[in-house]
Amino acid sequence: MLKDLLEYGHAVRAVDLARGHVPLHAMAISAGYEQRANEVYSWDGRRRGNAPFLVVQHTLSGRGRLDFAGADFALTRGQTMVLAMPHAHRYWLEPGQTWEYFWIVLNGREALRLARDIIDANGPVISPSQAVIDRMAAACLSLISRPELQPGEVSSLAYTTMMALHDAVFAGRQPVSPELPPAIARVVAYVEEDVTRPMHVERLAAIAQMSRSHFVRQFSAATGLGPAAFVFSARIERVQRLLLATDLSVGDIAAATGFANANYLAKSFRRAEGKSPLEYRRFMREHVGA
Repeated sequence: MLKDLLEYGHAVRAVDLARGHVPLHAMAISAGYEQRANEVYSWDGRRRGNAPFLVVQHTLSGRGRLDFAGADFALTRGQTMVLAMPHAHRYWLEPGQTWEYFWIVLNGREALRLARDIIDANGPVISPSQAVIDRMAAACLSLISRPELQPGEVSSLAYTTMMALHDAVFAGRQPVSPELPPAIARVVAYVEEDVTRPMHVERLAAIAQMSRSHFVRQFSAATGLGPAAFVFSARIERVQRLLLATDLSVGDIAAATGFANANYLAKSFRRAEGKSPLEYRRFMREHVGA
């Protein structure tokens, strides 16, 4: 509960555990409850090493700032930021401001996968319910206060944090498509996990463990799109998200979505949407809001 964390007081702890025999794919590696006031405090997501990890930080009072790939956020009471490293972002405390927050740093491929899904669906800043805040605060308190933690307990607390965020973003949302056959669902997950990698039909058919011709028929029947059209649609959808949620250049978005270059992306996007990427960004921000 949040009130218990507040009563415990400010503290920071690195969770130092021996490497286990069996890898655990969501682990908390440090946690803290802190207050910053009129001091130099700035973290750059491109200068924190090459090893992937993520930060979950919830604001209790005051105000922080976040630049997320060109999109600016003010982090105020009740907001949680979720950031994966390495990434083009920076968060900091402005001169004269205060910022009180609790945080958990996590690593592991499952924690990173969940964070990526959350950021893709919602962006890096969430306004969770009090129940979700209490769940995250309870995990933070356990990490900073319990004297001897076992690896399984630390992993469980990492999952507690990520599942709380998952519920904040996804609970109550309806599935976007009916249940797919397992082989086809495996391919869809492969495509959606990283749209930048090569998506040749032969590769997708191998993931489904089908011949090329049989796979094309089965995939088209299950999704309503051929494999190539599905991949193209997934990439265009990711482009749309990045156009609205960031100020990345068209070239940077092309690199992040599997298009060969900015020109090819621009031509493909105009064919799909009837507008250039920058026209789409301007139109949506003026008429819908970013």
